[in-house]
Amino acid sequence: MDGGRALTIEQQRKILERGVEEILPAGELEPLLRIAQSENRPLRVKLGIDPTASDIHLGFAVVLRKLRQFQDLGHTACLVIGDFTASIGDPSGRSKTRPVLSRAEIERNVHSYEQQLYRILDPDRTEISYNGDWLAEMRFADVIQLASQYTAARMLERDDFAKRIEDQQPVYIHETLYPLCQGQDSVQIRADIELGGSDQKFNNLVGRDLQRNAGQRPQLVMLMPLLVGTDGVEKMSKSLDNYIGIDEPPEEQFGKAMSIPDEQIAAYLELATDAPPEEIEAARGAQNPMAAKTALAKRVAALYHGREAAERAAEHFASTVRRREAPDEMPELNAAPLIEDNGKNKGVWIVKLIAAAGFAESNSAARRLIQQGAVSIDGERITDANAHVSPADGAVLKAGKRRFARLVMK
Repeated sequence: MDGGRALTIEQQRKILERGVEEILPAGELEPLLRIAQSENRPLRVKLGIDPTASDIHLGFAVVLRKLRQFQDLGHTACLVIGDFTASIGDPSGRSKTRPVLSRAEIERNVHSYEQQLYRILDPDRTEISYNGDWLAEMRFADVIQLASQYTAARMLERDDFAKRIEDQQPVYIHETLYPLCQGQDSVQIRADIELGGSDQKFNNLVGRDLQRNAGQRPQLVMLMPLLVGTDGVEKMSKSLDNYIGIDEPPEEQFGKAMSIPDEQIAAYLELATDAPPEEIEAARGAQNPMAAKTALAKRVAALYHGREAAERAAEHFASTVRRREAPDEMPELNAAPLIEDNGKNKGVWIVKLIAAAGFAESNSAARRLIQQGAVSIDGERITDANAHVSPADGAVLKAGKRRFARLVMK
């Protein structure tokens, strides 16, 4: 260990406990840091990642940033990529069974994750393993032995399962195996600490039980708060389109951060940035929330793209949103190949145009933008999702407050 030598154990504990919602068992972080110091070894800090989406967003970055703090103090980040468990689906916080991903989807998401992780983590202090390396190799007898370590009653006590049963929604047997698989990951990598969001409490505690049964010291569990999405209501999620991706352009990050409700500014500053405590506290009762939100948006963009890019993003926001000006530079979209003329429809279907511009991931997402009144061409709002349009060459397609494309119709 070398990263934390300049700090006392108590100072390290205070850094690591900042922003944490719960530590189990309580009061055990400092003794564990002392054990690592006495043994002159780094702690093995585990984070399990199921690649169920292609992008890492600020909500997921909350726990990644905590993991980076451990790295900065000399400890080892042990990332377990759930290439196997992603095919089961984590039931945590789910009111219904999570759809099973195909192997191709999992592999595509794993590749995308690997490219983004090191925007936050130190690669020199990161170990990456894939739980398919041990879970996929288990024989059926091994699965039976693993399942014998937990009772059905205890498994069904977890809140999401109990709520489903109460609502007469099914709980499938494969879902009850998920916490056991995640716990087995901790046994395999001999984790000292497991990090997770607060919705992972049950899964992480199962890991403690399985480690104890395997003769290992049970891992400490550190749970981080869940970052509310830009809608101010639901947990940040790509599927809900209320997320800010760490790999998104700075203008997009800045604009999305400016859209969060005022009451979420302090939480974002604390969980998603390196803002000092006094700035966070000032944001809680800010008389000028717009100034606090602008400072937050700059911090987010600067964290992933640098200060100069953050300043440019702020100016872009001011000109395109506050002053309602289209930017001088924007991507071009050749819409001519999208033109239809089949007797029934003539022109370009607006939904297809939005998707081709990259402003929506699916036709249904494009329809939602239109229904929200967020789509216009040369300032004229489009409200009919079935409309076919024939814009002039050079017309500007706008979606939301920040996304623009110049249309080429030749």
